[in-house]
Amino acid sequence: MEAASLTIDASDVPATPGIGVGTWAWGNQFLWGYDPDQDAELEACFRRAVERGLLFFDTADSYGTGRFHGRSESLLGRFCASLEPTRREALTVATKLAPFPWRLGRRGYRSAFEASCLRLQGKLDLVQLHWSTARYLPWQELPLLEGLADLVQEGRVAGLGVSNLGPKRLRWLHGHLAERGVPLRSVQVQLSLLSPDPIAPGGVAEVCRELGIALIAYSPMALGLLARPAGVAPALSGAPRGLLARRVWPRIQPLLAVMETIARSRGGDVAAVALNWCRAHGALPLAGLRRVSQVDAAAAALSWQLSEAERQELDSLSRTCVAAGGAMPANPFQSA
Repeated sequence: MEAASLTIDASDVPATPGIGVGTWAWGNQFLWGYDPDQDAELEACFRRAVERGLLFFDTADSYGTGRFHGRSESLLGRFCASLEPTRREALTVATKLAPFPWRLGRRGYRSAFEASCLRLQGKLDLVQLHWSTARYLPWQELPLLEGLADLVQEGRVAGLGVSNLGPKRLRWLHGHLAERGVPLRSVQVQLSLLSPDPIAPGGVAEVCRELGIALIAYSPMALGLLARPAGVAPALSGAPRGLLARRVWPRIQPLLAVMETIARSRGGDVAAVALNWCRAHGALPLAGLRRVSQVDAAAAALSWQLSEAERQELDSLSRTCVAAGGAMPANPFQSA
């Protein structure tokens, strides 16, 4: 396995996984201020990521706001198609299908899957349920997942994953799929120093280790809050991110100060510390990359790892920040 990629077989994932690329911002105006004029820079970012060995790319059919619906998949598909066949095959491309209320039954994802395949120009290795419906339509989730398992057994896609599931639901769905002979390859959850619940005792990370499921961390840099040094509050694009920064920023200064110290000792930045903290807990973090400089910084983070003492100190500071009101908002669709 490439050092910075995630295969779809969790048994092959090393104790310290690599780093993947998240494409949530590719097409999202509301949170990330996307503009089509950025597309050339996004393509340069993609190509640089491939050159630097960041070979796992994650997207979703719901990424892209308003008239840019599906833009993330379309851009990723176009960029992948421009590669030489051997380089293209070296990538792992994952997408997530949203369980919208009108997507019902075992075939509820069929048209959405076909649309994603078209936008991705046939490059799709891992399909994922985007979020759990256990909290509001518990009967919707299993038939949709059964339909995705059908696609795996038909040979339409290599692997099946889930997102935003808690440990109880994850264990239950894993067992159900195992009865069909379809492995549950991965689970994607919000995980960062400001969202540490998955690594708590009995949490998702523990279940993943027990069952051999690859753990993927989204928002490892907490929407950018853990990508900047301590001091003056950052000016983050998008009104929701700005509001979050004003609430959380004062409460995470002690954490950022320690992250800066660790970063300086490695010749890196605080974002690399945030990514390596996730890796130290056995998760593959998805770095949201929009600029070539961000790619280089993420790739450089692969050259080092946190010491056990550093990880423990960050764990302690993480708990302190969360207790003081510095936690990221929980995903409302996260199941128990």
